[in-house]
Amino acid sequence: MIGFSDTFGSRATIIFLFICLALVQNPAFGAKTRHFKWAVESIYWSPDCVENVVIGINGQFPGPTIRALAGDTISVELTNKLNTEGVVIHWHGIRQFGTPWADGAASISQCAINPGETFVYRFKVDKAGTYFYHGHYGMQRSGGLYGSLIVDLPEGEKEPFHYDGEFNLLLSDWWHKSSQLQEVDLSSKPFRWIGEPQTLLINGRGQYNCSLAAQFINSSSSICEFRGNEPCAPQILHVHPNKTYRLRVTSTTALASLNLAIGNHKLVVVEADGNYVQPFSVDNMDIYSGESYSILFTTDQDPSKNYWISSSVRGREPKTPQALTILNYFPTSASKLPTSPPPIAPLWNDYNHSKAFSNKIHARMGSAKPPNTYDHRIILLSTQNRIDGYTKWAINNVSLVLPATPYLGSIKYGLKNAFDHKNPPEDFPSDYDVMKQAPNPNSTYGNGVYMLSFNSTVDVILQNANALAANVSDIHPWHLHGHVFWVLGYGEGKFTKEDEAKFNLKNPPLRNTAVIFPYGWTALRFVADNPGVWAFHCHIEPHLHMGMGVVFAEGVDRARKVPNEALTCGLTGKMFLNNRGH
Repeated sequence: MIGFSDTFGSRATIIFLFICLALVQNPAFGAKTRHFKWAVESIYWSPDCVENVVIGINGQFPGPTIRALAGDTISVELTNKLNTEGVVIHWHGIRQFGTPWADGAASISQCAINPGETFVYRFKVDKAGTYFYHGHYGMQRSGGLYGSLIVDLPEGEKEPFHYDGEFNLLLSDWWHKSSQLQEVDLSSKPFRWIGEPQTLLINGRGQYNCSLAAQFINSSSSICEFRGNEPCAPQILHVHPNKTYRLRVTSTTALASLNLAIGNHKLVVVEADGNYVQPFSVDNMDIYSGESYSILFTTDQDPSKNYWISSSVRGREPKTPQALTILNYFPTSASKLPTSPPPIAPLWNDYNHSKAFSNKIHARMGSAKPPNTYDHRIILLSTQNRIDGYTKWAINNVSLVLPATPYLGSIKYGLKNAFDHKNPPEDFPSDYDVMKQAPNPNSTYGNGVYMLSFNSTVDVILQNANALAANVSDIHPWHLHGHVFWVLGYGEGKFTKEDEAKFNLKNPPLRNTAVIFPYGWTALRFVADNPGVWAFHCHIEPHLHMGMGVVFAEGVDRARKVPNEALTCGLTGKMFLNNRGH
């Protein structure tokens, strides 16, 4: 006969085994949902000591930092309080497995959220790393719609490197001209370039027409004076001697490529775009729009001094002053300026320096390796073109113009007239000379989609070329939504079949953003394993606005039901909803 204690013990054992099984089957068993309620609105702010209008969230700029653990679910109830335009938020670097409509790409994954409307973004953050979020409608990132998103390891897990403290730097650029006026400039005939930014910002703070270090810099700028905790006063990084700190660095610039340095301190790179890399040490590092890094630095310098942290323009003739802030050693006063001048960045067009840095980035030992071969190869030629007298960017001679009804719902539900179903070109003419201006600079608009077989291995070769003007080829950082890719290599001139021998299949880094250098190529490889429709585009805001992007679709039939509010914009989407009887 079984007594009460035996029965209780047996039940307890069963419950214990059930919990253990649940933990094994679901590592995120202890994960939580983190709720946020946001209002996106135009507010007055002084990012660089000049009052202006920025796009803020809940009355602040930059937007609130989201911090979560891997496995958590993020729920953001977002209300658009902009008076005259839609809004979406892209969660940059989050893959959106199972929630492609939460990717936040207007006309691709969802409808723009109209003024006064609310949309709930709900998605899982499944991988620890340094990420960020930003507007993905019009030029709203240029207008200040961005913030940090940091995903920590689950409780009980440790990073493969040690540090005693942590800081977060969000790098951006800032114009005194509104994002709406910039859109008009870029869409004008004759073309009006938006010009270089007035200021570089660190965590939303910069100083226009003055300098923290005017006595060191050959300029007419005066020393900045701050009264209290003004929005443009630099955030000082306070450190203790002989410690190691993790510095999370993200670039959400609209235009500028940047170089980051800390005076007299080495930087050890350990993470790129949420993926561990084999640690390497540098004096300074390039960071392009859309990229994120974690670097370690050790406070091994004279503790009686403070040191400059500088961010400088790369890849374009620098007409914007450095952004500066101070690394303050305890117990030295934070008001004591460094005695040495700020770090001097490499020459803006020293591309060999930039390439050397990129080529040092390798996956950490033990990281996933790419498939040895590809199933599908797409070669994308970036060119500057004209269409009906308007200046545009084009990929394989097609300038992207997004449809009124988002691709995700259109493909999922077989809406025939929502976009061009003709396959876009997967290569460019073999006799095209990438070193010269195009013999025919004219291009066409298009909104076709590259349809990828689910779970296939895809190679993308990004090919840079000469722009409309002679002897001009820009840097382009390219970002892929919904995936990470392996960067197999970089090369000079036009890519050829023989260049495959240069591919790194041993330890290529996993990234979500990669740069193509002037007159060069970059080779990427990824697995099309995420059901949805995904943007792939230059992360320079005006370049995307002028058509520099493509769209990939894979396994859309496997995606769950698309929410109505992510589908029902544009005539096609509205007609579909009416026919469904909703």
